[in-house]
Formats: sequence, structure tokens, C-alpha cells
Amino acid sequence: MEEIELYLDDAQESMSKALAHVGHELTKIRAGKASPNMLDGIQVAYYGATSPLNQVASVTTPDARTIFIKPWERGMIVEIERSIMNANLGLNPQNDGQQVIINVPMLTEERRKVLVKQVSQECEAGKVSLRSVRKETNEMLKKIKGVSEDDVKNAEEKVQKMTDDFTNRIDALMKKKEAEIMTV
Repeated sequence: MEEIELYLDDAQESMSKALAHVGHELTKIRAGKASPNMLDGIQVAYYGATSPLNQVASVTTPDARTIFIKPWERGMIVEIERSIMNANLGLNPQNDGQQVIINVPMLTEERRKVLVKQVSQECEAGKVSLRSVRKETNEMLKKIKGVSEDDVKNAEEKVQKMTDDFTNRIDALMKKKEAEIMTV
């Protein structure tokens, strides 16, 4: 029985990580408002090594349409601009010699629909990883020696309930993000 609980705890932890990953990925998808999270994942060449943008500059949003990026060193401005352009986020960085300024454009209806599809794809990827955790856990449960079939069946039912619960949470995240994107 302890082994079953161990597998169930592992499944719970893996599914929680999948949910957290989906949530993190959804914060990167912009919903028409400027957010420092939009620039997560951008890497900047810094003295021969690549570093995350937030480690070479401060990123702030003074209003809903503007992002200011103030590098710790002025010489990084051009490199930050280049990295943002190469990230292909549809943003146009400009600099005033002190900082990089990004004006976030209003989303068109067409762009909103593309972003909703992107949200849907991220959520589906999360659900796929939930299902793979369920499959792996069920396979491990069946390999346990010295446990009754009823205990294994009960554990598989718990894994299914867990999977359903996390799937519903991902669906809730998706609905919330879609509503955020479609709100003008």
C-alpha cells in the first residue's frame, strides 16, 4: 500500500508541475496589455554568454501600453533591442539612449484569434502531459507485486480523478486567458 501511495504522490507532483508550466506559458502570451512577463524567455548576449533579459536590465510597465527596459549598462541597449527583434514577438523596440521603450500595439481581431489558438495549443500540450503522467503511473501500479487487484483498480481510479481534476484546472486557465485576450 505504501508503494501505491508513493506512486500517487509522484503523479500528483508531476501533474502539478504540468499545470504550473501551462500557467507560466500562458503568462507569456500577451493579452493586449503590456506586462514584463511578455519578455520572459528573451536571452541577451552579455559578455560572450547569454543571460535572461531580466538579469541585465530592469523591466517595468508604467502604463498598459508601454514597457521600459533600463539596462544596468548603457552599452547593452543595442543588444537588448536586437534580442527583442529576434524573439519575433511582434514588438518594435526603440531606444532613447538611456533605455529601450516598447509601445505595445492594440490587438486586431485577427491577432486575437491567433492568440486564442496559441492558448489552446499550450493548454492541449499540458493535457497531453497530464495523460502521459496518468499512463506512466497506471503502468507502474500494474507492476507492483504483492498487492490485490482491487487495490490497483482503486489506485487507478484515484489517478483518473486526479487527471480529471487537473484537466479541469487547465480548462479554467484557458477560459480565463481567452476571455482576457478577447476583451477589447
